[in-house]
Order: sequence, then C-alpha cells, then structure tokens
Amino acid sequence: MVNAILIILVIIAVLVYIAHKIKENQNAETESVVEQDDQTYTLDKMIIFIKKRLDEITKVNLYDIGLSEEELKRRKNKKYELKKALKGCTYGDVNDKKYIKELIYDLLSKEYGVTETNISKAIPFDIPSLLTGQDKFDIIIHEYQKEFGYEALGEMIKKYNLAVMKYIQGESKPCYVITDEEIGEIYEKENFHLSFNDKLEIVVQRIYQKYKGYSSIDEVRDMNIDGVSGGVSGLPESFLSQVAQTDADYLTQITDAKVPRACDSIWIMFQGKSIRLAFLSFGTEAELKRVCQNIYKYNNPGQLSDTNGYKINEMKDGSRVVVVRPSMSETWAFFVRKFDVKRATLEQIVRFDGKEEAIELLKFLVKGARIIALTGEQGCRKNNNVDGNDRKHIRNYEPSYHWNCVRVALKKNISNKKYSFNAWDRNNCRSGMFGRSEKNWWFR
Repeated sequence: MVNAILIILVIIAVLVYIAHKIKENQNAETESVVEQDDQTYTLDKMIIFIKKRLDEITKVNLYDIGLSEEELKRRKNKKYELKKALKGCTYGDVNDKKYIKELIYDLLSKEYGVTETNISKAIPFDIPSLLTGQDKFDIIIHEYQKEFGYEALGEMIKKYNLAVMKYIQGESKPCYVITDEEIGEIYEKENFHLSFNDKLEIVVQRIYQKYKGYSSIDEVRDMNIDGVSGGVSGLPESFLSQVAQTDADYLTQITDAKVPRACDSIWIMFQGKSIRLAFLSFGTEAELKRVCQNIYKYNNPGQLSDTNGYKINEMKDGSRVVVVRPSMSETWAFFVRKFDVKRATLEQIVRFDGKEEAIELLKFLVKGARIIALTGEQGCRKNNNVDGNDRKHIRNYEPSYHWNCVRVALKKNISNKKYSFNAWDRNNCRSGMFGRSEKNWWFR
C-alpha cells in the first residue's frame, strides 16, 4: 500500500513538473522581461533585445509547448516565413526587409515598451543640435519616401542641386561630394514635424540596418540610383596600424587632419557622376567587413577567403555586386551597380538630340533579328538599352573594372611584383605598379 502511494505521489510530481515547464515555455515564447535602466532605450540595447527575441522565436521547440494541431501548424508556418525572410533580406529582397521591419516595429511597441517619452533616448529627435548627419539624413529620406518612394534620394539631390563639383577643405581640386553641412541645411529648410509613428519607423530602420541590413548604405542601396560602393577610398586600417608602430607623430598628423578612413568611404553613382556621401560612415572596419561578407551571398556564390579574395555576383533585384578583401586589396570594399529600368521605355533611356531616328532604327534592327553590339564607357546606359529590348539578338560588352577603383594586388606565379589600381583621381582612374614611395599618396 505504501509503495502504491509513493508511486502515485511520484507520478503527480512529474505531471506537475511537466505542466510547470510547459507554462514556463509558453511564457518565454510570448513575453520578455525588460530590465529598465538609463540605457534601456538606447539603440544598442534595442538591437540586443531584437537579436535575442528573434533568436527565441526562430529556435523555440513548438512541440514542447502543448499546442493544438491547428495552432501548431500556424506557428510552424509563421516560424518558417520568419526564417525565410531573415535570410532573404540579406540578399537585398525589399519585401523580406519590409516583413522584418514590421516585426521589429511590433516587438518594440508591444513588448519593449517604446513610447513618445522614451524614444528620444535612441535618437534625439527633439534636440536638433544633437542630431548627427546620419540622423538628419535618415529623417529626410523617411519623409521624402512618403511622396517619392525609391526616387527619394534622387529627388533630394535634384531639388538642392547637390550633384555639382565643389571645393572642400583639404582638397586642391573640386569634387562631387555631399557634406554634413549641406545635409544640416536641408534639414533646417525642410523643418519636418514627426509623429511618434514616424520616429519609431526611423528607429526601426536604424536597428534593422545594424542587425540584418547593410549598415549606413541600407536605404541608399534601395534607391533608384546607378550604384553604390564602400571602402574604396581613405586610409586602410593596416596602414594606420603600421604608422602607429613606426611613427606616432605622423599618426597624430593624420588624426588632426581628419583624413577619412576606408570605413568612412561611401560613394554613389547618380546620373553618371560619382558622388561621395561625406556625412555617412560605416564607423568601424568591422562593420564594413560585415557588409562585405553579406552583400554578395545571393545564390551561394562560394566563400570569400584570403586565397579567393574577390567575388562577382548578382543580388536578388538584379544588381551586380563585386566584393574584394585583404590581402588581394588593401581594404574590404564592395561595388554595387544597379539597373532600375524594368519600367523604362526607350524614349526614357535614349536621351540626345535626334533620338527619334535612333530609336526607330533600333526597333527595326531588333525586329529583323540583327546582331547588335552595344559598347561604350561605364554609366552610358548600355545595360538599360539591353533591358529595354528583346535580349535575344543583343550583345552587351562590359569590362570588369568599375567606376570606383580600389588598390588591388594581383599575385603572379612568375614574379613577386604586384599590380594594382591607384584611385588618386576618381574621374581618371589609372593603373600602375603597387609599391611604397617616399611621396605619400594618401593626402593627394
């Protein structure tokens, strides 16, 4: 009798324990306790929460929760869609990106407790003097997107005539650049009045681009522009480390002169002009490296390694991407060429006096199934013209070099010489021998 009672008590204890664990798992899946302090609503803390929360959602064992068959099926589909979106958004899929951002929005507003009063701890919306150039740019682009969609960046550049050559401090020649001061002036002129929803969407975008996106260029890459690149100019970290060990005074000179580093290098191609976005930066070489390691991975092109130091691939939207890394190049760098011409017509693509005759001739050549070769320099809309016609009889030749150059060493078996591109003059990129000289080219 005693043994029977003990067995019953053990069974009851086991059942109570199982019921407790099931309830604990259910609570763990739906709730996350937020320990609040002075740093709770900063961007760094929010990013940590989002990473942890999404990791919990994707890794939870649904079979241990005790769900009904219908609810289990629904949760499995939701989990699958989330995993698929988390993978697809790194390939440049705007729909997957939208899905992940909406989920982050819900997690911040419903679970993390972001409100009108504490959201300014993430980005100081109410104190314009504390806003960085990137903060102001994010606000401008967010507001412009409401009206212009993916044409937002182009409309801003055209409205304020930013695509013109100008002199900046430290440069002896005029160049195409958009400065932090220009972004500040645009922000003051626009004088936006943001709602709480607007502020939260901007914060969500900032979290997304640090977590799954392409850092500071995430929104820029989605715009209807000709291309974007990063890491292609400025001082590489390897050079700074070498100088720090050999010449501390020279390093101080570089720091005082505020010479841009490779991780500060962000360029766009807009209407055939290579424009540097001086107000944006990746911040650190590690962040630039993260972007380079993710931006080329659509359709699994293989590993970017020290022995295989470059990759040429396409993104999900058809953009062409090239990534290089040390030791083939002096820095991590990437080049993205965009072809946003799906809705373009020949009349929009071909733009010169007398274009009507050229368009009619091209149409007859295509109808006659003639072999057509389209040649020309980069940025002259060769690919656009191909996409605007039946591609069956059109051949387009495009060399592998790009509108921005980075110093690249090509290893030779028969010689210890290294060849590279020297990006001294971005309007006239030249190739030459790679080698150190007494004359420091970084300040040219």
